[in-house]
Amino acid sequence: MDSMTVTATTQRADEDRRIEVGLRALLDRLDATTRHVCGYHLGYWDADGVPTDGGGKGLRGRLALLSAAAAGAGDELGLPAALACELLHNFSLLHDDVMDGDRRRRHRPTAWAQFGVPAALLAGDALSALASEVLAEAPSPTAPWAVRCAAATTRRLIAGQVADLAFESRDEVSLDECVRMAEDKTGALMACAASIGAVLADAPSELALGLTDFGAHLGLAFQLVDDLLGIWGAPERTGKPVLSDLRSRKRSLPVVAAMESGTPAGARLRTLYLGSDAMGEAQAAAAAALVEEAGGRSWTEQRAEEELDLALATLAALDMPPAVAEELAELARGLRGRDH
Repeated sequence: MDSMTVTATTQRADEDRRIEVGLRALLDRLDATTRHVCGYHLGYWDADGVPTDGGGKGLRGRLALLSAAAAGAGDELGLPAALACELLHNFSLLHDDVMDGDRRRRHRPTAWAQFGVPAALLAGDALSALASEVLAEAPSPTAPWAVRCAAATTRRLIAGQVADLAFESRDEVSLDECVRMAEDKTGALMACAASIGAVLADAPSELALGLTDFGAHLGLAFQLVDDLLGIWGAPERTGKPVLSDLRSRKRSLPVVAAMESGTPAGARLRTLYLGSDAMGEAQAAAAAALVEEAGGRSWTEQRAEEELDLALATLAALDMPPAVAEELAELARGLRGRDH
């Protein structure tokens, strides 16, 4: 491992540590029961409150820290932005797990599976409220605008989840609809994370809007890769059962691309997806093969590369400290080959 890689790894670990310290402090504002559920979901302790070494990827938090640095600000503005984005992300995960019926996340039971649906939903609500609090308390004259940006992002997250749920009861879903859903459900928060630190720092509009575009492309690329992992990811890395998206007949991007391919494999996949019987291991494996045969996997991989290229091109045109630009670019390039 070369010195640059060691330095980048150390820096990411430091960023994650600062964000975790801030999140733990915010959890202490909650009532004991809600705090326990939130900390369990975040990976800070197990169901009995015993400390663990868990935790998520922290990608959105790191983006927010860097967006503040792009505008010349430090942790005094970057950290509130990072905490808010991580809180909103985990609010959405808590609710999504309930609505999707997912029982596993990060190699253990989801919060609703462990504590019940009401507790998980209330925990998600609490994290959303904390996100607004921490932004409103930021020492910046543009804090109200940042709160407004976060609220608008939450509305788009909800719109994306509404569309995702609606797809489950529809026989036909177009690829354009599926892309728009991903842009709302995943791209919106990534766009917010990539720019909200700059908003708090009262950056020039060209920089804030450019970072928003960068994050939007990055978010769509992230979701495209996530959908690939939902079918072909290794359970020991993703923390979810093998072929999990296919078992639940999720209209993910590779699946819809395959269905719209006009190929015999796409037609067979459509017939299989429209069936009412539970999809067992053999059927799910057959569906995965049909997605690949119909070109759904290759389309998704290519579109993810295109979105990453667009993100990097957008970033290259922005005026910011070169070191910050390189960190953002490295973060984007790190999505290539992501396995969890």
